[in-house]
Amino acid sequence: MATKMKWHKVLDSTEELPEGRVMSVTAEHQGICLTHFEGKFSALDNRCPHQGGPLGEGSIENGLLRCPWHGWDYHPCTGKAPGFDDGVDTFLTKVEDGAVYVGMEEEAPHETTISDVMVETMVNWGVNKVFGMVGHSNLGFADAMRRQEEKGNLNFYGIRHEGAAAFAASAYGKLTGKPAACFSIAGPGATNLFTGLWDAKVDRAPILALTGQVATQVVGTGNFQEVDLVKAFSTVAEFNHRVQGNSKHSELMSLAVKHAILNRDVSHLTFPDEVQETPAPSNATAATSEGRMPDMEIRPSQASLDKAVGMFKAAKRPTIIVGHGARFHMDAIIAFAESINAPIMTTFKGKGQISDSHPLGCGVLGRSGTPIASWFMNEADLLCVFGASFSNHTGITDHKPTIQVDFDPLALSKFHKVDAPVLGEISTTVALFEEALAGNTDTVDQRKEVAKRWAIWRSEKAKRMIDDHGAGVSSIAIFDELTKQAPEDAVMCVDVGNNAYSFGRYFESKHHTFLMSGYLGSIGFAFPAAMGAWAAVGDSRPVIAVAGDGGFCQYLAELTTAVKYNMPIKLILLNNSELGKISKEQRAGEFDVWATDLHNPNFSDYANSCGALGIRVENKPELAESMKKVLAHDGPAMLEVMADVSLI
Repeated sequence: MATKMKWHKVLDSTEELPEGRVMSVTAEHQGICLTHFEGKFSALDNRCPHQGGPLGEGSIENGLLRCPWHGWDYHPCTGKAPGFDDGVDTFLTKVEDGAVYVGMEEEAPHETTISDVMVETMVNWGVNKVFGMVGHSNLGFADAMRRQEEKGNLNFYGIRHEGAAAFAASAYGKLTGKPAACFSIAGPGATNLFTGLWDAKVDRAPILALTGQVATQVVGTGNFQEVDLVKAFSTVAEFNHRVQGNSKHSELMSLAVKHAILNRDVSHLTFPDEVQETPAPSNATAATSEGRMPDMEIRPSQASLDKAVGMFKAAKRPTIIVGHGARFHMDAIIAFAESINAPIMTTFKGKGQISDSHPLGCGVLGRSGTPIASWFMNEADLLCVFGASFSNHTGITDHKPTIQVDFDPLALSKFHKVDAPVLGEISTTVALFEEALAGNTDTVDQRKEVAKRWAIWRSEKAKRMIDDHGAGVSSIAIFDELTKQAPEDAVMCVDVGNNAYSFGRYFESKHHTFLMSGYLGSIGFAFPAAMGAWAAVGDSRPVIAVAGDGGFCQYLAELTTAVKYNMPIKLILLNNSELGKISKEQRAGEFDVWATDLHNPNFSDYANSCGALGIRVENKPELAESMKKVLAHDGPAMLEVMADVSLI
């Protein structure tokens, strides 16, 4: 069957390529070295057959085109190598109306590759958000993702640092309970993912890591950017495999996503260069999740249920503590708490899971919390803990009768003996508690006490608001204003450091959702996390990042990513030119304060130069109006507040 010739304009004017010069152009997907030699325009395959050097970056010397990589010579018009029997292919050219055209046979239809099958399977399992960077060792897989994005099945966000990609995907998993993917090249791109992957792992967020890899035949030889990624990822990835040409490709991707979801952990697949573009077997089809996921309803044993119910019946002042693991069950928990008059407090990671304006809401417990929460914990005669890990930061006492409910058996009684460990899916267990306790409790209604303790705390905050050392705006003032202005349903992404402690203590939540680097406590989390949150909620909810100058500087280039994709993230940046939390820890440890001072740019000017809105506030009277402008801006925006490091 005869193939059809297709002409492609590669130069608008012959004057763009002077006599005796060469340049690289593209027709369809074919790279071409276009030459202008002895008055004639010629088109050669741009790839030198020896090392793949781009001939269009070479030069014509003594009547011959010299490869820029290893100096091999070719005739500029015929592509022949004088004195040898090799050369490069040539293509037809013509000049019409002063423009240069290259003629090529029409491309054959795309042949389905292994990457196509695996990307389609990934999408079928619901993984349709990918954060990453395209590079030389992942081009085949990237091309497969491009095809899915063109069909509207996938969103790819090209970031500026792979660490930000992993943080964004981690935040997406924390917010939704579903995995997003982070994507990198081999070697340094892959190793840059590690911090964000560990953040996801220790906070039990599902995540999928996809890495390119050098060709299999050179693994272990010290090749450029060659790292044994299966071995390297063995500590962080619960599911960790190299894709091979003879793998069951759709099944391998299915298992990777399934492990990430069910184990709430890291799955990693690495794709050797030669595998990515290999045609898929003729019988290969993409898999779906249909029939592959179990019913996750876990009912507690009758013995553990009876023990817990008996403790509730005996309690007068029960108190409920919820952690991040309870975030998808709060409607059931709040209704249960209302039925037994139990105040509810949260861990820091669980902040916002009950509104601080709820009659039973007591805010955050622990080092980043309020005296309200600690007061009710200490006054309680029974603690019921849902989906929390009993970390030192939270400070859940081990001196009170305690019921612990979790769907992870290893989380139960992890650090000390618990009176009633209950293994069960949280909503299911709460429903059983309600059924067994209906009309069978005799508890004190503590709502008036909750209101009283909030009044005491707000009075104390008002006193602290007065403090002014003349060295910047206090954190109390910043978060009091943010409490007044932040949209009630915003997703709030917080960094680590004093900004996080003050945020946890002073910001009063309504219907917000909070994301943070919990167990890993990684600086730099907030802004990349906000990108992940926006990918999850789109324009249905506002997204606000809260960071200090130390944290934001770790990934400040991602502001350009937010501008590129028009992510309307609002950043509240506390600039005190210091790693304030570290200075505080040095003093507490009786060390000299050392190496914690920072040299910062004008961050608001930087934001404006990136194409975002940047406003700088240097004193308290400017705060309210400036914050209003930033939060109302249509697009990414930053409020840089010059903060007093001592008023936290």
